[in-house]
Amino acid sequence: MASSLTKDSVRPGTPGTGKTFFGHPRGLATLFMTEMWERFSYYGMRALLPLYLVAPGGLHLNAGTATAIYSVYVSLVYLLAMPGGWFGDRVWGPRKTVAVAGAVIMLGHLTLALPSSGTFYAGLGLVAIGSGLLKANISTMVGHLYDGPDDPRRDGGFTVFYMGINLGAFAAPLIIGTIGENVNWHFGFALAALGMALGLVQFLLGSRHLADRSSVVPKPLSAEEKSRTLRKAAIWAGIAVVAYAIIGFSGHYTLNWILVPLTLLGVIIPVMVLVNIKRDKELDRPEQSKMSAYIWFFVAAAVFWMIYDQGGSTLSIFADSSADNTVLGWEFPVSWYQSVNPVLIMALAPVFAWFWLALNKRGKEPSTIVKFASGLVLVGASFFLFLAPLSIADGGHKAAAMWLVAIYFVQTVGELLLSPVGLSVTTKMAPAKYASQMMGVWFLAVTAGDATTGLLSIAGVDLNKTGIVAMEATLAVVAGVAVWMYRKRVKELMGDVR
Repeated sequence: MASSLTKDSVRPGTPGTGKTFFGHPRGLATLFMTEMWERFSYYGMRALLPLYLVAPGGLHLNAGTATAIYSVYVSLVYLLAMPGGWFGDRVWGPRKTVAVAGAVIMLGHLTLALPSSGTFYAGLGLVAIGSGLLKANISTMVGHLYDGPDDPRRDGGFTVFYMGINLGAFAAPLIIGTIGENVNWHFGFALAALGMALGLVQFLLGSRHLADRSSVVPKPLSAEEKSRTLRKAAIWAGIAVVAYAIIGFSGHYTLNWILVPLTLLGVIIPVMVLVNIKRDKELDRPEQSKMSAYIWFFVAAAVFWMIYDQGGSTLSIFADSSADNTVLGWEFPVSWYQSVNPVLIMALAPVFAWFWLALNKRGKEPSTIVKFASGLVLVGASFFLFLAPLSIADGGHKAAAMWLVAIYFVQTVGELLLSPVGLSVTTKMAPAKYASQMMGVWFLAVTAGDATTGLLSIAGVDLNKTGIVAMEATLAVVAGVAVWMYRKRVKELMGDVR
């Protein structure tokens, strides 16, 4: 990346030495590379996870249990983004929180690399905790590099940063997936640890280019708050230790004693957070109205992510057992399917940006609600498309790889319609009191969707059955049509937000 750093004039007070990164503050290079390596480690491990869980040389679990573990893991990553942001705001500050997060993630991947099922689950927990700590805080530090929300370079900076995410996500399955599947599962997990180690070293060396405010704790805990928080944490930890000790020593412990509580939390906590915000009497009438509209978007997004994130579990397990994973006679690792989405994102995102701009100039750009509804309908259509390879497999044949690529393509188009709009509408509709928390609330939609998938798997529902896939597809399409049909009512609730 050194070759892309050039001397340039920058605004007074911009962090760094005077060099820029593609015209942006030098600190963006540090955060770009840190996020790229973190996503490399995360998506590489995630591509291996469901395959390792079902493999005879791995944990050799059934598909339902593997899907439940995968779904719980992903839901935890997004659930922990809220306390991760809280740590950055109240305890360590963003910079220290990201440094600690990187170390925790690296330790988690190293723990996954140990050949033991007990340490494997501990490693998953560590990676989830570290990812939650890092997720909210590194994006905050990108914002710190600019002169407030009106800095004309700000949106472009986040676009460059987003490319780092997708570069890491694209390369990881190709490298880590190949090593894990073809050489040794644990070597793959160790390679993910190496990726995070490179990201951490790069962050520590380049942190001098970050904004000074990234080291500041915006709202530090008072001594009384700190004591109260530690006391509550100790009480809940003590209850959990005692409860699981009793279950373990009585001989009743099974994996579901961990999976069921975590999946229930993944559904209950998002509901509780939304209810608490909606019932806050300090919100004025327009803010209450916007929150009522936001609940529509939140529920619809949860349905979207419930289906979309099965691209890494249900579809991956199907590909492993029932797809012909070859191109022109050349066989490729199953984990490579996980590189399809990020490469499509990188290819299509500029096209969508240009398309919306062109429509906007003509006064024909679709509204937020129409884009959102279209994203839901498309993710439903992707699972209707999934019915074709399922039918081929039921007939005793291997489904062609291009069926799965087509499914990922439709889902990616749906993501580009729904995800950026969801992020935008979250910031626009956030009550002033909850402005800094609402991005975490948006991530809770992912938590709720993945937790629902986990609950279905734990209940014994086979998500690779034609009837279940058709039901999920129908649910998404109906949800999309419902959002579109009630668009006028939702627009009224949104007030001045468009």
